[in-house]
Amino acid sequence: MTLEAETVIEVLAKLVGPIDTVGDTHAYEKRFENLRVLTHVVDHFLTKIDTVAMDKNHHAYSVKRSGEFASKFLDQIGIVS
Repeated sequence: MTLEAETVIEVLAKLVGPIDTVGDTHAYEKRFENLRVLTHVVDHFLTKIDTVAMDKNHHAYSVKRSGEFASKFLDQIGIVS
């Protein structure tokens, strides 16, 4: 089974819940907690991607290819790898 990125995004959005701000105090607290959860998840995966990016100069082609891809992604979002 191959997961498409859009499917993963949809599932994660449903699991985490909305994070956009609203003027309601009760909703704000829940959405703020959702934001905290989402940033923790993103941090977790950015750390994993950074670990892969360290292999960008590896001698094995498949390892180097993944490392270069991960490094390029981090560069694109402004994280120097």
